Amino acid sequence: MDWETHRKILLKDPEFRKVYEGTRLEYEIARALIRARIEKHLTQAQLAQKLNTRQSVISRVENAQTTPSVSFLKRLAQVLNTDLIIKFGKYSSV
Repeated sequence: MDWETHRKILLKDPEFRKVYEGTRLEYEIARALIRARIEKHLTQAQLAQKLNTRQSVISRVENAQTTPSVSFLKRLAQVLNTDLIIKFGKYSSV
């Protein structure tokens, strides 16, 4: 069974769905950070050094264990030489 099929089955459980939706923001931030960091060919340690923080901070964000502040995201965007785009809307596939 692939992940998408398994996810659809899990989402039928209201308790799982609530937890899943409650962590969606952290997951999306993690995915975006990992993608941007890899595109810039940086390790977590290298990115942390550029941000003047610890590698463990980058790891926690990439593992969706924390919700970073907007100021942290702005610093990330600057270091990664990209734009920070924040928008309101609905997720298209839940």
